[in-house]
Amino acid sequence: MGKGRLEAFTDGVVAIIITIMVLEMKVPHGTDFAALAESAPVFSAYVLSYVNVGIFWNNHHHMMHATGHIDGRVLWANLFLLFWLSLIPFVIRWIDEAGLVALPVAAYGIVLFMAGVGYSLLQRAIVARNGRSSALAVALGSDLKGNLSIAIYAASVPLAFLQPWISIALYVVVALMWLVPDRRIESAVK
Repeated sequence: MGKGRLEAFTDGVVAIIITIMVLEMKVPHGTDFAALAESAPVFSAYVLSYVNVGIFWNNHHHMMHATGHIDGRVLWANLFLLFWLSLIPFVIRWIDEAGLVALPVAAYGIVLFMAGVGYSLLQRAIVARNGRSSALAVALGSDLKGNLSIAIYAASVPLAFLQPWISIALYVVVALMWLVPDRRIESAVK
């Protein structure tokens, strides 16, 4: 089975997710800097979410270049990942309406955690289809960075009930860890 349709479908869904995120943003209710400042929290959530969706998309792109073949398991794992990414606009909207309070911030962490799990499941499905000696399997190794990201997301959920800003800081830390695409995969496909 070819991977072209999987890549095209993923690109389309990611484009829609980003479009929904920006359409959900509200215009400031005034014309001064104070009105603009009121929009800063949701704009910051949008920027972080845009970066996160971009990171998943970018690394997905690199992973697909290291992938020779796909199967039904890979397709379903990809859909699982996209399902969780598609919930990002919902949790941003919730944070916008409720503020930076525990439950919406924790929900954001759950969505990122599950997207991380989805990405990991997709990697495993691809490795299962292409073999332990495939370019992707060799590049991933033990996937310390991926597993650490999932662990940080998991820790951020209960921490949101202690202090939401701690969770937001952890979401930023993970985004910074992944800002540069996964060089392990880039090296494997040269």
